[in-house]
Amino acid sequence: MNMSRTTSTLRIQEIVAGYTPGHPVLRGVNLVAKPGHITVVLGPNGAGKSTLLRSIAGFLRPSSGSIVLGETEISALPPHRHIERGIALLPQGRSTFPELTVTENIELGGWTMRSDRKRLRRAVEAMFERYSHLRELRNKPTGALSGGQQRAVEIARLIVSDPTVLLIDEPSVGLSPIVASQVYRELQALKAEGRAILLVDQDVRAAINVADYVYVLNSGRNDIEGDSSAFHGDLGAMVRRWLGV
Repeated sequence: MNMSRTTSTLRIQEIVAGYTPGHPVLRGVNLVAKPGHITVVLGPNGAGKSTLLRSIAGFLRPSSGSIVLGETEISALPPHRHIERGIALLPQGRSTFPELTVTENIELGGWTMRSDRKRLRRAVEAMFERYSHLRELRNKPTGALSGGQQRAVEIARLIVSDPTVLLIDEPSVGLSPIVASQVYRELQALKAEGRAILLVDQDVRAAINVADYVYVLNSGRNDIEGDSSAFHGDLGAMVRRWLGV
């Protein structure tokens, strides 16, 4: 990690956001994601988890409330300004471009370095050092790779520009338990580098196992929150509560 870049706390304060005027998905959500921590957001389908990540990434502008990174209010900034400030999003589902090679996919994550090709090449090579199993695949179309290999490409693309805040949406979807566990280990390694990680996942048990702090959303509002240790009890009861059973 480039320690010359300041790693800042992300603060979400009373944000209201949605896709249709007058029908917000988020209804005053508050959240803090600290450097060197994995902050997990849980909740039933429709609770607003992915909408929250899209708002933080700049793809959805809140109608009220604030998104603050360090001392800077970024709520009204376009997505590329969020990227320049070190915020990177790994969206839900497959997000590689299957017809592009592994190298080309990773290069897309280096958008902020596009005017400095040498720097971009060095950054991409650093990803092949970090994920050495991708080196021999670098010239293959990403669509020819396994699901686990594609996820590794996505993570390399996510961090090639050395972001300090990682927004991770459902990283284990469609992966085998073994590959999913590898993804979670990598998230812990990224946390150890001092990055702030905000993780959304439907795999409640796995997410809590890597979490430092947990927020639960329900109907677009904060429900409960606390240190991860408080959530290691009856997870089944939590899920039944979400489902109204």
